Amino acid sequence: MIVDSIEQLERYVPLNPRFAVVAEFLRNHDLAAMEAGKHEIQGDEVFVNIQNAPVKSREEARFETHREMIDIQIPVSGEEEHGWCPLKDLPAATYNAATDMTLHDPAPQMPISALASTYFFLRPGQFAIYFPSDGHAPAITTSTLRKAIFKVKA
Repeated sequence: MIVDSIEQLERYVPLNPRFAVVAEFLRNHDLAAMEAGKHEIQGDEVFVNIQNAPVKSREEARFETHREMIDIQIPVSGEEEHGWCPLKDLPAATYNAATDMTLHDPAPQMPISALASTYFFLRPGQFAIYFPSDGHAPAITTSTLRKAIFKVKA
């Protein structure tokens, strides 16, 4: 996982050359003006989902992981809290290849917040990058949140 300011995104291009595509897109598009939904940038290798996320508590959040794609999550309006946990420490769960997502739920009688190694806040102007080894519980917020989730082929 990486957390940084948007101005620093290009310094991470050596980790995945497709990050340069995201950085260029951010320079040339106003995320706040984009309609909600999926927007293709480079076919199925780079795209962005603009979402209006509902209010969600830590206990309502679910940890997710992805095998094929890297998430670059950016709050557009409002701040959001994220939970993070390494994949190796999450409970086993079924992978859905159609959505490239595994949702990891805690054992019965265990609060979801017990899975997190850490929680942190992400604000407009910042981003979080989640690799396939990163479990994340995003969009924890007390008010409606508009955000962009860039999906980048790993």
